[in-house]
Amino acid sequence: MDPGTFSIVARCPRTGQLGVAVASKYLAVGSAVPFVQAGVGGVATQARVSSAYGPQALALMELGIPPHDVLKQFAANDADWEFRQIHMSDARARSACHTGQRCVDWAGHLIGLNCTVAGNILTGPDVLEAMLEAFDKDPEEPLARRLTAALLAGDDAGGDKRGKQSAAILVADHEPYAIVNLRVDDHPDAPAELQRLFGLFEKAFLDRIR
Repeated sequence: MDPGTFSIVARCPRTGQLGVAVASKYLAVGSAVPFVQAGVGGVATQARVSSAYGPQALALMELGIPPHDVLKQFAANDADWEFRQIHMSDARARSACHTGQRCVDWAGHLIGLNCTVAGNILTGPDVLEAMLEAFDKDPEEPLARRLTAALLAGDDAGGDKRGKQSAAILVADHEPYAIVNLRVDDHPDAPAELQRLFGLFEKAFLDRIR
């Protein structure tokens, strides 16, 4: 699949939490793009998605391999590499991004402080710039709240130029499972619906997000 997608991968230096948030005009993007593992890192694999890259990247980062070298390993063995987009951050705040030259315009990525953002088939680069600005607005806020704000900002800036359908957020803390795991698989305004679900989750499980 080659869905237009925009996403953010981030780390909270205050808590050590790791997370990914993603939105797309594609059914159930949360089932294919975002991956996170406590104490290891977060990954988003998009454009011509290879979901195998998620667990593979996390396994390599768990061995201590820097994200940049993880991408080098993938590139060396992938005939479709220039159709792929993948970005990741590890628990040591090391990040790396790849946007293939054959990803559908507009496509690109940015590396910020403790986060990376990337997207393809977007309305323009301002989508990613808005995401970074929203994520950086209040570093003391819980990571899940900052990720949700970044996703909404990207959507408000234009998002996927084909429209809206699905969205998801994953956040890992110290447990062997995601402490926040919310998906909107099919909705006419998926980012807003994800925000609504997160609001309900936050009220019920405020202690989880810190």
